[in-house]
Amino acid sequence: MTSSQQPIGSGFGASTTAAEVLDGIDLTGTTALVTGGYSGIGIETTRALAGAGAHVIVPARRPGSAREALQGIDGTEVDELDLGDLDSVAAFAERLLATGRTLDVVIDSAGIMATPETRVGSGWEAQFATNHLGHFALINRLWPAIEPGGARVVSVSSTGHLRSGIRWDDIDFAGGYDKWDAYGQAKTANALFAVHLDALGRESGVRAFSLHPGGILTPLQRHLPLEEQVAMGWVNPDGSLKDPSLFKTPEQGAATQVWAATSPQLDGMGGVYLEDCDIAEPNVPDGPRRGVAPHATDPEQAARLWTLSAERTGVDAFAQR
Repeated sequence: MTSSQQPIGSGFGASTTAAEVLDGIDLTGTTALVTGGYSGIGIETTRALAGAGAHVIVPARRPGSAREALQGIDGTEVDELDLGDLDSVAAFAERLLATGRTLDVVIDSAGIMATPETRVGSGWEAQFATNHLGHFALINRLWPAIEPGGARVVSVSSTGHLRSGIRWDDIDFAGGYDKWDAYGQAKTANALFAVHLDALGRESGVRAFSLHPGGILTPLQRHLPLEEQVAMGWVNPDGSLKDPSLFKTPEQGAATQVWAATSPQLDGMGGVYLEDCDIAEPNVPDGPRRGVAPHATDPEQAARLWTLSAERTGVDAFAQR
């Protein structure tokens, strides 16, 4: 099941930056879409891709904030998108498709983490709905722009997936909410999405990857009280980093998703989970929090999740194929 999860010796590592990944790569004439591309590792992804010549579309829930953040980064454009609102996803996709452009890269970088219990859509748990279902609907609606160019689609997961597989009997936590289990389930969904999208898209030349970007302190932690971050050993009571070696910089955090999106080392590959700019090894139970768990690479669970996601969102680009 995880036999493809073998490092290839990329020559990069945990300290590699997005700019270093792109050294010598010319993206002139390509178009990329980066959700969350105006904050945290997302903006560093946008900066690196644009710096290599790509035109980068940044859909944002707060377009004004996004335009302000991206000032000075040439080759970017902003549009409105709320991944927690499927009507917003449909409207954004319609606007983009109307331009007739082809996408070469899509990086699903936006996400929420460890939020208070929140419901969106038809009472769906918000982390699963926003991190997974919103991106599922987005990619399927944008398929007419993704397929022609044989795009790479990059789904940003995390080691959080080790916390929980898909809770098939209670995906929306009706029986009691745990913010970290909900985050873990959503990150597993991100990985499984890439597995099945790659299986469906490879005949068209579309390949998909998922990844753990590394531990990075960004606005993703905005729902975590300072006291909780102190208790987890991340920061000191004054908010300063307790051990800087535990975390990557945003530039380093962006590197793996940029590598996934652009590296010729991954030509002909897909459906695998990456970390530290290489293919990750399988996780060792009771070992370090590294690698990928079997439940996040299982093709049967990936297909089951795809079916459930299509039912919930009402969108499936492959339904008539």
